Amino acid sequence: MLLFAQIGSAQDASGNGSWTAGSQEQDPGGVINPTRTRQTHTESGGRVVDKTSVEAIGPDGRYVPYSDTEKESIRVDATTVRSIERSYGRDADGNRTLVQVRQEDSRSLPGGEQKVVRTISNPDANGELQVVQRELQDSRQLSPGVRESKTTILASDVNGGLAPVVQIEERERQSAPGTIEFKKSTMLSDGAGHWQLSEVREGTSNQATAGGLREERVLRPDSNGHLAIVERTVTKEAQPDSGEKRDTTETYSTNVPGKAGDDSLQLVERQTLVRRNSPTGAQNTTRQIERTNPGAPSGGLRITEETIDIVRPGGSAKAEQKQTILAPDPDGRLRQVWVEVGTTGNPAAIQVDTRAPAKPQ
Repeated sequence: MLLFAQIGSAQDASGNGSWTAGSQEQDPGGVINPTRTRQTHTESGGRVVDKTSVEAIGPDGRYVPYSDTEKESIRVDATTVRSIERSYGRDADGNRTLVQVRQEDSRSLPGGEQKVVRTISNPDANGELQVVQRELQDSRQLSPGVRESKTTILASDVNGGLAPVVQIEERERQSAPGTIEFKKSTMLSDGAGHWQLSEVREGTSNQATAGGLREERVLRPDSNGHLAIVERTVTKEAQPDSGEKRDTTETYSTNVPGKAGDDSLQLVERQTLVRRNSPTGAQNTTRQIERTNPGAPSGGLRITEETIDIVRPGGSAKAEQKQTILAPDPDGRLRQVWVEVGTTGNPAAIQVDTRAPAKPQ
């Protein structure tokens, strides 16, 4: 039986967008250590602070601090926003210790250009922060309907400095009203100053059709160095007259678990996302994942995971949330493997569509 002590949640009466949320997570089978999480979000004078604290059951059966994350976003000037996220763990004595710092500086320039610098720093043996990764991104509008982005990722090298290891080039082009063509090329450094094409992702997103359609192809170099399609995903959106919204994503791949590849694309995964709104304002979202069985790759897809999220708006500007994750047991029947319940004052969770589903014509 799931035991839950509700944690209060409310939105700041001053209207500055602050809110809190709390939840408790537990494995019904008792295999995974239960945890509970508390989140706070505060906004004041252009400064946004998000804090997440996680507690786990200690040796004496009581909840003890496990990890903390603190993220602060401030506007440095008219064009620059800085976000700093600090992650903390606990040492053997239970003292809070800094594990990692992530910083992002985003600068908006005239003409739609945007420059972003992201850094990841870890403490060394002496506790001093050392940058271990830096990401430089430059995005600009080349012409009406065409946007390009270039990203370089640098990582620690053997000399203690930073060296470029990944380059990513992305381009989006509006080819017709409601239709976007996109392409993303990833290149890896060979360590000798040369770049080798590792992967290309390209496709189209069409919102002009009923419900929407997105197709993406993944190409990688084959044994001869020529690009070949290794994966294809198709996402279809539909909103029947019943009022529910259904997204279906099918993934086709040349890599079929448990089966020797023949370079032909075969259906290996299907994800179905269904959202339903009730007349009372509750929102129910079910995500089902089906994959091929490595032990019987020719037997079609089988359900490997199902997640059910329920949000019910309540009083005092808060909402009750429940997430249930199910997975098949050895007999193939779906069983609960994780349950999370809590309350939130996050407006994004509370403001669900409270209109009654449309009646079939």
